[in-house]
Amino acid sequence: MYLMRIGERGHERPVARLNDSEYLDLAELGDVDESFFADGMARAAALMQEKIGRRDIRRFDAERIGAPITRPHQIICVGLNFSDHAAESGASVPSEPIIFSKSPNTLIGPNDDVRIPKNSSKTDWEVELGIVIGKRTRYLSSEAEAEAHIAGYVISNDVSEREFQLEREGQWMKGKSAETFNPCGPWLVTADEITDPLALGMWLDVNGDRRQTGSTGTMVFSPHYIVHYLSQFMVLEPGDLINTGTPPGVGLGMTPPTYLRPGDVMTLGIDGLGTQKQHVVSFDREDGVKK
Repeated sequence: MYLMRIGERGHERPVARLNDSEYLDLAELGDVDESFFADGMARAAALMQEKIGRRDIRRFDAERIGAPITRPHQIICVGLNFSDHAAESGASVPSEPIIFSKSPNTLIGPNDDVRIPKNSSKTDWEVELGIVIGKRTRYLSSEAEAEAHIAGYVISNDVSEREFQLEREGQWMKGKSAETFNPCGPWLVTADEITDPLALGMWLDVNGDRRQTGSTGTMVFSPHYIVHYLSQFMVLEPGDLINTGTPPGVGLGMTPPTYLRPGDVMTLGIDGLGTQKQHVVSFDREDGVKK
């Protein structure tokens, strides 16, 4: 299943993508929030079959694409989770996942504008595989059990301000949590559609120039391991988002380091999960998030 949310910001409705031009409207099931994951996935599958049977199929018509989930309870990120990215950062491969959080209100649609924060000179890009949690998760006994708690996967752009993150005192969170810093989508692909989450190509371009090329195959810790690991320290709620790290090619790792400026365009994708495109704008743009 390929779940999307389309419509103006704050008024998105859930749909099931059939192909590039057609979808099934699932608005009658409510939004893709915590309660949706309780029983909405099964209801959505049944409703899809019913609507396909009666040919109740609609065509996309330039609607805005929102994030495929509503604002999650929490966004958890994993740092230095790609061995080749750790190498470009001059860091050792961690023996346990490096965990930090990102403000949930950073979540925006995959093609919404990204704002450069006030007083920022080092805003960076990071294409990442996102895990969406499907049911309440605590003290899992194994990675196999963790697999059953994953609703699906999304593309996340874990936009980061490196000065705020690395050159100021305190935690990384303040370099990760500026408004618009987590474009997500275009769709959530349910876990049953992904044969191997460790065999997905990833890429990101800035202004048409390739910056990141990688594969989830170089992850240090797999998605199943990460969910199992996190469940030993916190409760994950349905709809929570976990960003699993980025491959090499971030601006911080370039010589010299290169960062985003207003007017830049980021385009990124992951095999099977679609693509995103964001225009970079100044923090004081009133239309920093497309309406």
